[in-house]
Amino acid sequence: MKLTAPVSALPSRRGLVLSATALAFSGLGARAAQAVEGGDIVDQVRGYGPLKRDPLGVLDLPEGFSYRVLSSAGETMDDGFITPDHFDGMGCLPLPDGRLALMRNHELDPDETRLGPSGGRPELETRLAAVPAFDRRPDGRVLPGGVTALVVDPATGRRERQFLALTGTAVNCAGGATPWGSWLTCEETIVSAPKTGASHGWIFEVPASVTGPVAPVPLVAMGRFRHEAAAVDPGSGTVYLTEDRDDGLLYRFLPRSPGRLVEGGRLQALAFEAGGTDSRNWRRADMAVGEIRTVRWIDLDEVESPKDDLRQRGHAAGGVLFARGEGVHLATRPDGGCDVFFTCTSGGERRLGQIFRLTSQPGAGADRLDLFVESRDTRVLDYADNITVAPWGGLVVCEDRISLSPNHLKVVTPEGRICALARLRIRTELAGACFSPDGRFLFVNAYSPGRTFAIEGPWKAFSETLATA
Repeated sequence: MKLTAPVSALPSRRGLVLSATALAFSGLGARAAQAVEGGDIVDQVRGYGPLKRDPLGVLDLPEGFSYRVLSSAGETMDDGFITPDHFDGMGCLPLPDGRLALMRNHELDPDETRLGPSGGRPELETRLAAVPAFDRRPDGRVLPGGVTALVVDPATGRRERQFLALTGTAVNCAGGATPWGSWLTCEETIVSAPKTGASHGWIFEVPASVTGPVAPVPLVAMGRFRHEAAAVDPGSGTVYLTEDRDDGLLYRFLPRSPGRLVEGGRLQALAFEAGGTDSRNWRRADMAVGEIRTVRWIDLDEVESPKDDLRQRGHAAGGVLFARGEGVHLATRPDGGCDVFFTCTSGGERRLGQIFRLTSQPGAGADRLDLFVESRDTRVLDYADNITVAPWGGLVVCEDRISLSPNHLKVVTPEGRICALARLRIRTELAGACFSPDGRFLFVNAYSPGRTFAIEGPWKAFSETLATA
């Protein structure tokens, strides 16, 4: 099966180009099962060939590929603040002047102020106190979590400036870009607010065109839970949301006014039309690789969830359990529907990770869910986390396990075969993978010590030939 080139939707009036590669995945299922059955790693594609050892000991890439470090934790940014650590989710959005904005999350706890934009320096804490912030510690210091923005030249992939875009939030993990040119940053925590009385566990929206910190407004109608990632359907405005809990749900948000999330809407959870409320395959084979289930959506109430019981109430009403929902990426189809790919980090019999596909039907057709990949060997896929769709039509998956082996960027082909694209030699996770709109650069983060890389190379040279052929 030949990989198909991505089909791009026309830019919206606000300029975001959305890649659409769902048609390339119409032939999955059996191959996905074969790729991982019994831990078999022989039946894999050559991809871009063997990884070459980086003489700097940072990031191993195939022959012909190179990387540039765009940003590192601890640097002084253009606004005078310190680049926060714990680089996590990231999105690449075009700006009106043709440049690119990399919107980057920082997954920092309330007590990690020394790793935040002040760097723990009193003079910067004083400056930060004058910035719009969502919450503060009991000692008055601004919570260090939030978003930084990098402005990048699309021709060279070089950073032109970076600055603080949102602060005072907690544990900003992943998120997602919107078709109207903004970044949704998600708090992966339900910690009680240390100072202001405001709760945490929200989504915040940050326009890509900002030039400094925005006033944080929680999108409370999108629910309070341990948010991970978000993906927006450009046709309907529906937002799909993952939850990083062992007993998490998959949510969708139906906005009252598409493109204006602050105006509210309905939050729902995915349920099967018939048979079962579990997808994790922990104790038994709840769902086989390639199996397709028809789904329905359950309306949720009390979504502000002061007791942190939203997922439990949703499950009691029939919501399907997912094992640590993480990255999510949406691809539109010419028929008006979309395919939503999302990862579950600890799903599967060996708890090494799963990738699901939700197929949203146009009109009144019922949505469907299938299990695309389930890893049974760490060498195949180990803790799938952030995910994106590549220009050549495959999935690029970030691994998130640092205790046993180096993490990789893995490519999953339309037929479910898997190969490595990169190997991180630093003992930390990979996160925030996203491509520039023209497909020239792949941007990705090393979590801590934080670094943002721009990778380029012969993307069109991808080979589906089996590695053993």
